[in-house]
Amino acid sequence: MNFGQTVPEFVCFKCIRRIAVTTPKLSLSGKYDTLVVMIADAVRTLELPTHRVRYAARKAENSPTPLMFLHGGAVDYRMWGRQLADFPERSVFAPDARGHGGSSDAEEPYRLVDDVIDLMDALGLERVIPVGISMGGGTAVDLALEYPERTSGVIVSGTGTSEPEFHGSWAQQTFRELADAEREADIEHWLAVFMRFTSGPYRSRADMSPEVWTLVERMARDIVTEHTRVGPDGAPIQPLRPTPVLHTWERLENITVPVLALPGALDGPDHRSLGRRVAAAVPSGEYAEVSNSGHYPNLENPESFNGEIKRFLARHGL
Repeated sequence: MNFGQTVPEFVCFKCIRRIAVTTPKLSLSGKYDTLVVMIADAVRTLELPTHRVRYAARKAENSPTPLMFLHGGAVDYRMWGRQLADFPERSVFAPDARGHGGSSDAEEPYRLVDDVIDLMDALGLERVIPVGISMGGGTAVDLALEYPERTSGVIVSGTGTSEPEFHGSWAQQTFRELADAEREADIEHWLAVFMRFTSGPYRSRADMSPEVWTLVERMARDIVTEHTRVGPDGAPIQPLRPTPVLHTWERLENITVPVLALPGALDGPDHRSLGRRVAAAVPSGEYAEVSNSGHYPNLENPESFNGEIKRFLARHGL
């Protein structure tokens, strides 16, 4: 998985056999029942030349530049429910990355940024404003670096570029434990460690909204059960990792569109410092934090997250 760093995109556990990719379960408790069903009504599947992609979409008449919401590692388009509903004047799109949700696994070398372009081409989208969190944030910045003519602005959260660097003890320890759980094929331990990113280093599950916790945990569990593959002998098949985009930090000065780094105020210190670094490196960069939220500020404090994006778009006439 990619949680803002270059690591394997899938998790292989020996005790799970391949389960056919289906539409994710929609039975979430509380206020997310209506939200998830609303998103599902707008979900489509598209066969691209290289893979199948599932995406949520809502089109608006006479829309300004559309927003393209890019999810983090081990989750899927369902994390963007409040955003898909809160920009009625714009067309909005939220694809599942390869190996996530209803999109197919990789069978050949690929780059996440190229997958976004392939989807844009298929949908006839000339330009978008990518909004990405964690893994999706790295892809959003990659889009501005690799395809500058296809972006009008960038919003990135929970990371910097797709080549993040983690120096803090909390992040390094968490990544080590994730790797240990994967080697031990311990699904429950892996999920428990992964969920630490949801709360961050300053809080526990008890401090979190139960609805947000349940949604993130459900998405992560679905990824594990639906995208783990094993061979005839029962041994896990190593997934194909996405080809990285290189020299991203050195090229940030070439990004000419406005960039907003928008992490949660309670996200890990490394994740927030990466956002500050991006905002300082691009010619037109801004940095703001979303209060009372961690790695998924769009879920924990959607009013503030969406409000910051709307003000950013207005300031730059996007």
